[in-house]
Amino acid sequence: MIPIRTFLRRALRRTGLAAALASAGVLAAAGVAFAHVTVHPGSYAKGATDGVLTFRVPNEEDNASTTKVQVFVPTDHPMLGVLVTQTPGWTAQVTTAKLKTPVKTDDGTITEAASEITWTGGKIDPGQYQDFNVAFGQLPDDTDQLSFKTLQTYSDGKTVRWIDEAKQGQPEPANPAPVLSLTKATTGDSGEAAASPSVSPAAPKAATASSSDGTARGLGIAGLVVGVLGLAAAVIAIRRGRRSPQV
Repeated sequence: MIPIRTFLRRALRRTGLAAALASAGVLAAAGVAFAHVTVHPGSYAKGATDGVLTFRVPNEEDNASTTKVQVFVPTDHPMLGVLVTQTPGWTAQVTTAKLKTPVKTDDGTITEAASEITWTGGKIDPGQYQDFNVAFGQLPDDTDQLSFKTLQTYSDGKTVRWIDEAKQGQPEPANPAPVLSLTKATTGDSGEAAASPSVSPAAPKAATASSSDGTARGLGIAGLVVGVLGLAAAVIAIRRGRRSPQV
């Protein structure tokens, strides 16, 4: 028979190993997704106004720094009123282009819009990332998504082209372009489209789900430990009972 202390140590060791493996899996999965250039939030309401997009650029090289980032803004479904937030150490340049189809707004007809945003002068070292914030006046309401093709240039001259578009039913491409999903606009009492990111209502649910998962894991581990301790107590009680003189 395995001694109680040995049994308890083995059980706790298995529990700790399982938790460690689970954590490692989560981190590994997050690392794979994080290697791509992404845009945050991942979705907005169609026609949303006065919002901010964050382009997150990680350095996935071991021996070179990112020194230039170019984000191409689609002009077939233009994003109006683009303004770039100052990023310490970086210089931003916004290039505009004439629109094939002018956009009519309450303030007049727009004939030009941003077509490219380029950041230079700074660097992203290996193992680090940089967030670049871009404010917009209005998103288009006639498309379901915006694809921001991006070029990432390194100090060794290498350029990674994040330009591939994912196709439904196909595996994710090696170098996917950052994609912003545009969801159906909600209307309020005034009939205006919601300006807040469409992911905002879902954020608390995601946090709750994460908390619930964490709580469930914690309760499961605690239950296992309590069960082991209960088994140990039962075995000890049985042994004591056997040693007690019979009347």
